[in-house]
Amino acid sequence: MSTVCIHNGTILAGYALMERCAVLIEDGRIADVFSERRLEQKRLAPGTLVYDAEGSYIAPGLIDTHIHGFAGAGTEDLSAEAILEMSAGLGRFGVTAFCPTIYPMDEGDMIASIEACVKAMGRERGARIMGVHLEGPFISLARLGVQRPEFVKAVDLDLMERFHKAGQGHITNMTVAPELKGMRELALYCIKRGIVLQAGHTDATYENMLEGMQAGILHSTHFFNAMSRLHHRDPGAVGAILIHPELSCEIIADGKHVHPDLIRLLMRDKPSSKVVLVTDSLKPTEQDRCPLFANREEVVLRDGLFMRKSDDVIAGSSLTMIKGLSNIVSWGVAVEKAIEMGASNPARILGLGKRGLLVPGYEADITVFDKDFKVLACLVGGNFVRNDL
Repeated sequence: MSTVCIHNGTILAGYALMERCAVLIEDGRIADVFSERRLEQKRLAPGTLVYDAEGSYIAPGLIDTHIHGFAGAGTEDLSAEAILEMSAGLGRFGVTAFCPTIYPMDEGDMIASIEACVKAMGRERGARIMGVHLEGPFISLARLGVQRPEFVKAVDLDLMERFHKAGQGHITNMTVAPELKGMRELALYCIKRGIVLQAGHTDATYENMLEGMQAGILHSTHFFNAMSRLHHRDPGAVGAILIHPELSCEIIADGKHVHPDLIRLLMRDKPSSKVVLVTDSLKPTEQDRCPLFANREEVVLRDGLFMRKSDDVIAGSSLTMIKGLSNIVSWGVAVEKAIEMGASNPARILGLGKRGLLVPGYEADITVFDKDFKVLACLVGGNFVRNDL
């Protein structure tokens, strides 16, 4: 049985901050969390690896539930090797779990991408694959963003069954437009199979959103982006999410997709337990070679955003989870709340098992980072995938 003790750090447990503490890991799980004073009295097992965090933060590993690609590999590559490259790259940036996110493509390519994600599970060299996030194809043509219209579909339960079969039960979440005909039947299908539906790429009216909530659509995709706007006669999707505390939402905290003051507004009106930090990052994020492609179209990087070269439409984010964490803290969110959004909330809302908290019995998925948000160490299942300590 392997034993690791990381000590002399500030624990961000996922619900509170505790200074001068240590975490003990045994056989891939958190065995204990205790004060530095108690460490002096505690007898560690022979052979325990002891790491000094030197006052840095010790936090649950970051979980990205909306990510298309990273460091030159993406879900559009349709290969398990690409998903494994994403896993390895993300581990170096403090991400311990992720849901590879698939664009709307033709049916054959979507199924191939789903199958590639499943084939990669259990073979990761870094962040663990929690399951697949389908961003479509049952979305609104009126709120496409950069999604390609030729691949958008009407709700089709037979097609959904083929996706589910390809995923072998590993589709975790799916972005849908609640206003589409047949959405209630799709929602009931997904609830029975443990798939979390998210309202996104939607032109829903306020009433459509309420109907979606009644059907169990209680999460939402990249809040404010690609959804019906707030209007005084029809609050739309944005208004529904702000008004109803039971609705949770993703945010892309790059300061470009959403103005920082709107995130401050969100945090004033929405319980922090209902906000999930995501990157929505694309294949060329942290890529060091050109040209850059995302969703099989050439993009250029401008001021932190990937823009589709053909028409300058925003294609997506170049954000990393640790940078998003740093950003929201700089905008006034307490660091312990930021960790809640980047680790605890995605684990709970998507039902990802015992991760996202630093408490005994939970998976030893841990990120250590300093006060400047530089990742120093990352452990997945108690094993180091990065160690600069």
